[in-house]
Amino acid sequence: MTKTLLCIAAIGAFTVAAVGAQRGGGDAPPAAAPSGPNYPAWAYAITPPPPPGAPRPAAPAEDTSAVHHVPGTTRAFTIAQIADLRGPADWFPEDHPAMPAIVAYGRQPAVRSCSYCHYPNGKGRPSNGGVAGLPVSYFIQTLNDFKNGLRKPGDPRKVNVNQMIAFAKNMTPEEMHAAAEYFASVQWTQWVRVVEAKTVPKTDAEGSIFFKAHEGGMEPIGMRVIETPEDDEQTEPLRNPRSGFVAYVPPGAIKKGEALVTTGGNGKTIACTSCHGADLRGSGPVPGIAGRSPSYLARQMYDIQVGARHGEWAELMKPVVAKLTNEDYVNIVAYVSSRPMPPAPGGKTPQQTASNR
Repeated sequence: MTKTLLCIAAIGAFTVAAVGAQRGGGDAPPAAAPSGPNYPAWAYAITPPPPPGAPRPAAPAEDTSAVHHVPGTTRAFTIAQIADLRGPADWFPEDHPAMPAIVAYGRQPAVRSCSYCHYPNGKGRPSNGGVAGLPVSYFIQTLNDFKNGLRKPGDPRKVNVNQMIAFAKNMTPEEMHAAAEYFASVQWTQWVRVVEAKTVPKTDAEGSIFFKAHEGGMEPIGMRVIETPEDDEQTEPLRNPRSGFVAYVPPGAIKKGEALVTTGGNGKTIACTSCHGADLRGSGPVPGIAGRSPSYLARQMYDIQVGARHGEWAELMKPVVAKLTNEDYVNIVAYVSSRPMPPAPGGKTPQQTASNR
C-alpha cells in the first residue's frame, strides 16, 4: 500500500490554485525556499521539486474499495472512505465527544472538514497543528488571524497554510466557535516520542511529513529534528489517530533546550515557562506547548521571527524569538516536545529517551 494516493487527496485541487498563486500565474517561477542559517528546513518538510522537464510521476494504481482495519477497533473502512474530504472515516468515535458538523463534515466546498487534517481527536500530524486542548479564545484568535491576513507561512511553499487561510475566510463566526469549543473539550495526550540519536532513518518528505525512505538505511542527524510516524502505513494511508510519531533529536539537545526554556539562556531569549506555565501545559488563554509536534513548534517560532505571522499573540512572541538560531529551535523543541503528557486512550505513554545511537 502506498502513501501517494492520500497525499494527493489531501492536497487536491486547492494545491493547483495555491501553487498558481505562489507562482504569480503564467510561467512565473515557483516560490523560492527561504535562505539563511536560521531557516529550519526540517520543520517544513517540503518535497523537493522534480528536475526541470521531468515528467510528473503517476500515482500507482490503488484499490480504493478494499476494506482496511487498524488495531483496537472492529470498524473497517475503504481507502475512499478514509480519504473523503467531506467526512473522513472516524476509527475511534469513543475517543472524543460528538463532533459538530463543521468538524465532522465541513461545509463543502468552501470549508473542508476539520477532522480530515486535524483528526477527530485534534491530534493532527507534523504537517499541521495539533489543536486538541487549545483555549477557545486562542483558537478563535488564530482563525481570525488567518482570515485577516495576519498569519502566513514563513516558507511560501507550505501549501496547507494557504488552505487554512481560505477555509478561515469562508467560516462563519458560529462555525469558528463550534470548532473551538469542540477541540478545547478534547484533552491533549501523549503523541510524540522524543529520542536523542546520532543517526536516524533516512526519510523522504511527502505531504509535509517525513516518511521512511523506500531504500531504507541510516544517516547522521546533523542539526535538525526528524519527526516521522511510528508506523508509516498507520499514518498514511490509514490515518490512524492512535498511531503517533517519533522525533529524533541530536544528542544533548534536550538538556540544552531545558536551559533556554526554563531560564532564557542568559538573555538569549525569554523563559517559555513565564507565559506557558511551569509545566508548559498552558496558562489561561496562553496555549499549552508541552508534548506537541516539534516541527509545528519550530515553524511557529520561525514564522514569527521572519514576520510572516502577526496578531495579538505573535506580537508578544517577537522578543522571545528575535535572537533564536536553527540550533536554538532544535534544542527548544527537543525539550518542550519531550515533556510528559497523559497517555492517549487505548495506548501507553511513550517514554522520552536519550539514547545516543
